[in-house]
Amino acid sequence: MTDKKRILVVDDEPQITRVLRTALTGSGYEVRTADDGHSGLRSAREWLPNLVITDVSMPNMTGIELCRQLRAESTLPIIVLSVKGEEKTKVEALDAGADDYVTKPIGMDELLARVRRNLARRQPTEDASQRTIAIGDFTIDADAFQVVVRNREIRLTPKEFELLLYLARHAGRVVTHRTLLLAIWGPNSLEQPEHLRVLVGQLRKKIDATDTPRYIITEPWVGYRFEPTGEA
Repeated sequence: MTDKKRILVVDDEPQITRVLRTALTGSGYEVRTADDGHSGLRSAREWLPNLVITDVSMPNMTGIELCRQLRAESTLPIIVLSVKGEEKTKVEALDAGADDYVTKPIGMDELLARVRRNLARRQPTEDASQRTIAIGDFTIDADAFQVVVRNREIRLTPKEFELLLYLARHAGRVVTHRTLLLAIWGPNSLEQPEHLRVLVGQLRKKIDATDTPRYIITEPWVGYRFEPTGEA
């Protein structure tokens, strides 16, 4: 019996799967590969990996559809691989259930860091019914409408609180602009993304005294990622 974390790699490029298998195995993970979405979905159901890495552009079943299918059945972390400049595709994958993305050509140090972060992600933060969240530097009490950051109570407006609570429940994940707009303002807000930029800016000023944002990280053209310890 092994206690190694299991990682499933789904990509139709053999060279990519070989490189990823070598790097991940060398970092202490147990790895299986699949060359299309259908076989990847089958492997995920049978092998029950701890994390899935999938390419976005594949024949038969795309990585986006694979994300959608996996997310309907499981909360396991999913990292998508996409070509630089495919922001729209990244957003579609994230909206379909992916947690994170890495841009090709793949920087192996970045990929391994994202693997570690997503494996360490605390699953309880995904429960939308959870009323108190204690994670990293933050304690958030939804019933008392209270936020404490590093033992300092922070006063937030209702919308600022709602945004922070949503991000905290998805800590470590990349959350798209669209998802946040829908969650905070509803469907009528999709044509007004400037609302989100302003709200994020206001929230950052209150929870983080540094000039460089530590807790709410911007993923250019895609969305935001909440890092509750301030370590991106």
